[in-house]
Amino acid sequence: MKITKKQVDKLNIELTMHIEAADYAEIERKKLAEVRRNADFKGFRKGNVPMSLIQKVYGGQVLADAVNQVVGESLGKYIDDEKLHILGEPLGSENQPEIEWTSGNDFDFVFDLALSPEVNVDVEKADSIVNYAITSSAKEKQDMVASMKKYYEGRKEEKTDADIEKEVEERLEASNKDEAAWRLNKDIRDFYVQKAGLELPEAFLRRWLLHANEGKVTEEQLDKEFPAFLEDFKWQMVRGYLMKKFGFEITKQDIEEAAKAFVTYQYAMYGIGNVPEDMIAEAVKNVLNDQKQIDRLAEQVEDQKVIAKIKETITLKAKKITSEKFRELK
Repeated sequence: MKITKKQVDKLNIELTMHIEAADYAEIERKKLAEVRRNADFKGFRKGNVPMSLIQKVYGGQVLADAVNQVVGESLGKYIDDEKLHILGEPLGSENQPEIEWTSGNDFDFVFDLALSPEVNVDVEKADSIVNYAITSSAKEKQDMVASMKKYYEGRKEEKTDADIEKEVEERLEASNKDEAAWRLNKDIRDFYVQKAGLELPEAFLRRWLLHANEGKVTEEQLDKEFPAFLEDFKWQMVRGYLMKKFGFEITKQDIEEAAKAFVTYQYAMYGIGNVPEDMIAEAVKNVLNDQKQIDRLAEQVEDQKVIAKIKETITLKAKKITSEKFRELK
């Protein structure tokens, strides 16, 4: 078995794997023997079906399985041995020659691989990002007061005008803080993605996304969502680099605390407060039994740790802005 590498460009390589019959013959033999032991054919006792019949019925599939096992193991070993930092997973190349699946043949397989670009970015005091303080206009307050007065009209719970105005102030203040915090986090991500100046193998990533989500994503959907995917992908790479640079790790406690915060938030969304601790603990347990949820929480924790450290380090320029002007920002 031989693998040759062709460097297509800085971030794309093509691997050609030449597999000889001797590379897969023993695996094929064992797989055929296993099939024979379990084969159930009329007229033959189990385990005594002639190998010629097994070969005729199952030979093609067994050959493919044996060859694919060699391919998978060899490809993984080559990537590890060569210390290749790849994006996604290897894809069958468009340069793949036609294969004649006959036992005893040699086979050539061609794969496209994309390499991860090197990330190198500093977080410095000189880095400056605007931190908005949003203020609501008198008209916005008046409109909300009028709306809430209609909401409370005819209800048993009576509220004075002063009560409603105070509630409006509190709601707008909380909403403005949330929006400003979201914007600051977004601007931090955008700033460091741009500062890192990463190039990605976009054509490969498009192919990989279509392959990984076969039947779930169309070309048209990918066209629409691909730019946002690229920016998010770049931030993940920058964030991972900064996690190591800052010496951060995600602990079991981090995940458990994030799960508890998520569960508490979910209850609050449904208007349920003061939830007993045992109910929260049970819900947290269910969340932590789902690997997808754990992965999602780990990303959130990583985001929080990195962005918090960035905020401590850089220069945040306070700037007041009206809610109307804020919504006009790109």
